[in-house]
Amino acid sequence: MTSFSSLALEHLILRMRPINRALRAAVRNQQIAASRLMQPELSALCVTNAQIELLLDQVEINQSGSALPGMPISLLPEERLAEEEVIQQSAAFSSALPLRLLEEGLGFTPFELEAVLLCAAPELDRAYERIFGFVLDDLNRRFPCVELLSTVTAGSLEEILERRRLLSSFGRLRRCGFLETLGDAPTEFRQELRLSPGVFDFLAGVETDVARLFRDRAEVSSSRHRALPAEVSQDQFHHLCDALRQGAVTTVGIWGPRQNGVEEFLFAVSDALERPLRRLFLSVSDQRSTDPAGALREQLRIACGLGAVLWLDSDKLSNAAHDKSHSDLSDLLAQSPVPVFLTGEEPWRPLALLRNGAYAEFELRESEYDSREKLWSLTLPELESSEVSDLASRFALSAADVQSISDIARTSARLHGNGQPGPVQDHLASACAIVTRPSSSRFATVLMPRRGPADLILPEHLHHQVVEVATFFKLHNRVDNEWGFGRLLSGPGMKALFTGEPGTGKTLAAEIIAGLLTLPLYKVDLARIVSKGVGETEKNLEAAFREAESSHAVLFFDEAEALFGKRGEVQHGTDRYANLEVSYLLQRLESSRGLVILASNVKDQIDLAFVRRFQVAIHFPKPSFGERLRIWKLAFPLAAPLEGDVDFDALAQLDMTGAAIVGTARTAALLAADSGAPRITMSHIVRSTARQFRREARVLTPVELGQYGALLQGAS
Repeated sequence: MTSFSSLALEHLILRMRPINRALRAAVRNQQIAASRLMQPELSALCVTNAQIELLLDQVEINQSGSALPGMPISLLPEERLAEEEVIQQSAAFSSALPLRLLEEGLGFTPFELEAVLLCAAPELDRAYERIFGFVLDDLNRRFPCVELLSTVTAGSLEEILERRRLLSSFGRLRRCGFLETLGDAPTEFRQELRLSPGVFDFLAGVETDVARLFRDRAEVSSSRHRALPAEVSQDQFHHLCDALRQGAVTTVGIWGPRQNGVEEFLFAVSDALERPLRRLFLSVSDQRSTDPAGALREQLRIACGLGAVLWLDSDKLSNAAHDKSHSDLSDLLAQSPVPVFLTGEEPWRPLALLRNGAYAEFELRESEYDSREKLWSLTLPELESSEVSDLASRFALSAADVQSISDIARTSARLHGNGQPGPVQDHLASACAIVTRPSSSRFATVLMPRRGPADLILPEHLHHQVVEVATFFKLHNRVDNEWGFGRLLSGPGMKALFTGEPGTGKTLAAEIIAGLLTLPLYKVDLARIVSKGVGETEKNLEAAFREAESSHAVLFFDEAEALFGKRGEVQHGTDRYANLEVSYLLQRLESSRGLVILASNVKDQIDLAFVRRFQVAIHFPKPSFGERLRIWKLAFPLAAPLEGDVDFDALAQLDMTGAAIVGTARTAALLAADSGAPRITMSHIVRSTARQFRREARVLTPVELGQYGALLQGAS
């Protein structure tokens, strides 16, 4: 059977035949022109009066278009039949022939395909290098250049100029990386071009997803959702678009929290202006060029050539260490020939942009519950209203993120379906997790909840209050926004305080709440947060809050008294900075839009200013006899080989916390496994309990164990 690569190569060579005919015609034209100028008796460095006249005549002829060959690049009838046969043979393979994919899949124009073929020619056969040099009348120029690609088959001067534009840096072939420049050239017309690495292999039949490999990363894919943010009225929007068209406004700042609808707003503007939307990759981390200003000018030039709207996320700009680069950036943006939109959580207002008088800005809030509900309904119409309400209350996402969740969930439903896609609802939770959660966190341990409400043993009224935290968080958007209670609050989001002795279930309760919300739990690592540097702890805390908010995670501070302790009287220089950290935390806790849970072993050490900011405060007591009995029974899984005569009633008499009981049960299992015993016996549990007591600086006495006190003998 013929291989796919052999068919691709056969098709490539077949399509080269019209190229060869066009080159032959170009060679004949060059021969005629050269013969008119040739005078063998003169040096090649001399130009006679007669030759000058001929050259001037040639310029006029070229500019009139009468000297252009204009040979169409088309297959002859027999070649077209051969192509159809190759295409039929390729139908046995899953992939389309490369040139067909460029034409039909990516919509390449005939000239774009012609340019790719001409650039592929020297990689197919080195003889093309000398042919190109002859056509260009300069054997030092052996590679395709803008001049060659523009003129070989052009039928008019206007067509040459249009082709030059398509081969410029803002043409698709160079923007998307199909072609790249080769060296520097004195003029754009003489700029040499070549296929980017991997393109020729693709043309020769190596299966590559060119749509992903070769693309314009600055081009922003259009969203299907075009809703304006609540803060922008239709009249304001129309006035803004008119001002942008007239040049009265050239720079627009849009500030506010992430997921505030800015993407939809920008798509609406680009649609109204009938301009494409492009990202500006100009942060220091993105600058790999030795000339950042030059790279910026190049991107502005491309945007200008495309008539685009530029979008710069100013949050990605680094801080004061790069004031010079920021100054260069703002100076060039102030002179931008295309509209520039700056977005970020914090405003970036360089004077150069403000002084030109063509600046406007908008302050946006996080998208409201109603708009989020509408977005989920439009994207996933098969969902029930209760499901839509639940998603809208838990996730504040952009239209692009919601669409990604929908696509991932539908793909997963197809993969897990039995011939037919399964219900998309079954795959939404995992899709939401993929889109919203980062792979790691710098300042927190990311925990995926595994335990449920049945694993938490508390008095019934406290257990109900823990579950209520998740319910309240699901409903707080509706209550605050729809019912208007939000205007009475000093901050968004929800905060809960858990207090109680170590091991009473505070961390488990936080995990269960996150599980009920199907959100990850970000457990803050104090060792990574706290820093000796002045102001560094605040920066780290800010990063932790932002990570949790952008990932829609539950932020959990264990042993919170270390950070949220009482402010004291300033007696030493460090006291002032410690008080500043607490004051910062007060402000940041209040402004957090997510669910934040603080757990403390000592409630009295938490600053009262924090306590007033919690909507829920729950004290976790040590378990009673009945609760300890339930915990002991839960501590041994059903699969555990437990001896039938284990006396849980006797064990529940011991004064132990839930965490201590769970740890003791596991240690007993390890002791049994280590001794080779087939089952976990009461003796193993007693020995394990004695160890737990010693860890807590207590002594387990035979009296406390009653009839099992004898098992303590030899316990170690």
